[in-house]
Amino acid sequence: MLKNIPPILSPELLKVLCEMGHSDRLIIADGNFPSESMGKNAIVIRCDGHGVPELLDAILTVFPLDTYVEKSIYLMEVMKGDNVETPIWNTYKDIVSKYDGRGENTIGTIERFAFYEQSKSCYCIIATSEKALYANIMLQKGVC
Repeated sequence: MLKNIPPILSPELLKVLCEMGHSDRLIIADGNFPSESMGKNAIVIRCDGHGVPELLDAILTVFPLDTYVEKSIYLMEVMKGDNVETPIWNTYKDIVSKYDGRGENTIGTIERFAFYEQSKSCYCIIATSEKALYANIMLQKGVC
């Protein structure tokens, strides 16, 4: 055991977070995200049984967000015509505000298919059991 490390961060996940460098990106994916097919060139870590907010909160305790870009976090935009509410985004804003002084100003959105395209170049995709729709979140690593 290590002190002050959230227990939800497995040794495998900690290793990957440590390996990542400045500007590398990761996705914490909801249960509907095609993690394996989008992550063919990435490290895919299964975190079944966990939701995105609890992993986001734990990851941000050890993961610096990129301060050299306007937006270091991106959410998948809701498709036009999709009548879906995204209250989980407010949870994300609260969590991010605990760890980054820019708060929700560092969060942007990306059109769904552009999000999929960008996910193909991410270093890591974390597959969760999150049931909320449009709950995918992409983080860009900064420096300490």
